Amino acid sequence: MFERVLVLSPHTDDGEIAAGGTIARFIEENKEVYYVAFSSCIKSVPNEFPPDILKIECMNATKILGIPSKNVLLLDYEVRTFPLYRQEILNEMIRLNKEIRPDLILLPSSNDIHQDHRTIYFEGLRAFKKTSSIWGYEHPWNNLTFTTDIFVRLEERHLKKKIEAMRQYESQDFRTYFDEKYIMALAYMRGAQVDYSFAETFELVRLLVI
Repeated sequence: MFERVLVLSPHTDDGEIAAGGTIARFIEENKEVYYVAFSSCIKSVPNEFPPDILKIECMNATKILGIPSKNVLLLDYEVRTFPLYRQEILNEMIRLNKEIRPDLILLPSSNDIHQDHRTIYFEGLRAFKKTSSIWGYEHPWNNLTFTTDIFVRLEERHLKKKIEAMRQYESQDFRTYFDEKYIMALAYMRGAQVDYSFAETFELVRLLVI
């Protein structure tokens, strides 16, 4: 059903954290995957790292998942200020829609409370609602509630790819959600809900059936 997938990641790492296993599976199935990060979060980089480290880490992580570098776009909106640039972000998404023509969009869920994530959700809905199916991905620390409409079955090899990709973010490894135990536990718990070994879950925002 879906052959061309566009991952909208507010910041470098958001797409991998929420959907790294699904991306690895899609690549394995020869789907064409594109990835856009709207901020490299320079203000959030620890002092001991160079300012552009998250761009480098993101390129390494997406490469491990199997996304060609030509399909990865890293933008420079300032972290935690996306609402100020809503129109510019929408214009960028409209351009991407015309260039890529994605069948499926992966973006933050409708209940994500982070201001940057919410901007990407609402502008993504505006830009792609007539042309693409839209799935909202899970960030438990930002979701006061989350609707598990879609379960993507994952094998251990997909989780290993995700974990290897997340390990590229050495500048962020102090964060709880980069811990391998967390990644495996969430995938195991979501899988257990539907008798899969592992899974990632998504909110169904829009489904277009051709």
